Amino acid sequence: MGRLVPAVTRAFDILELFLEGDGTLSAPEVTRKLQLPRTTVHELLTTLTARSYLVSIPEQPGRYRLGVRTYQLGSRYAEQLDLAAEGQRVAREVTETCGETVHVAILEDADVIYIAKVDSTHAVRMVSAAGRRLPAHCTAVGKMLLASLPAAELDARIASRELAAMTPNSLTDPAELRAALTAVRERGVASEHRESNPDVSCVAAPVRDSAGRVVAAISVSVPMIRWSEERETELSGLVVKGAGELSARLGHRG
Repeated sequence: MGRLVPAVTRAFDILELFLEGDGTLSAPEVTRKLQLPRTTVHELLTTLTARSYLVSIPEQPGRYRLGVRTYQLGSRYAEQLDLAAEGQRVAREVTETCGETVHVAILEDADVIYIAKVDSTHAVRMVSAAGRRLPAHCTAVGKMLLASLPAAELDARIASRELAAMTPNSLTDPAELRAALTAVRERGVASEHRESNPDVSCVAAPVRDSAGRVVAAISVSVPMIRWSEERETELSGLVVKGAGELSARLGHRG
């Protein structure tokens, strides 16, 4: 592995400071935060400004903000993002940690579509496939996605169709579903217990994009023979962590 270049490291340290606060900084603030010599900070700010990574603020002499070059790099990164591919990578990491089946899903109308899936390493496991479509109200990922909708949009999606049951435990009453979604919003994690499969329970967490919008959900699915309240608590923390990692890959700053 090659040696890190100190000057380049310091330049990136300066740029990352602009992710905090109001997005503007002065040379003395950079010097104080990074504990660097004033001359070094001045030279780095001058270089970054000359290359359009920073720009001086005309109405605030001595202060800087991020320049257009950082926007161009961020836009190119966003263009190359593939939610399904990034979801598959994160799902694999989560499965390697817990050994259970992990899904990433998006919402379409009142259904969820699985766009990524990694199978459990256990012999007894949930059987599913990427591309599968299920009623959102019967799944943990679906509840998470429905709970993230504005009230009017949620009404439009669930009022226009019957809440069909997939198992005897499925929520088919709109009032009960709304109550469940309220609980999901409060917890920040969704769960379902044998509502889409009589032998499986799941927990799910939201995935956000760079604008903070919920664009997907990630879940861990566990056969009931390995399910318990303790396991649910453990997996809830793990799925939140996985959702945070996938969100970060999509540019979200949690």
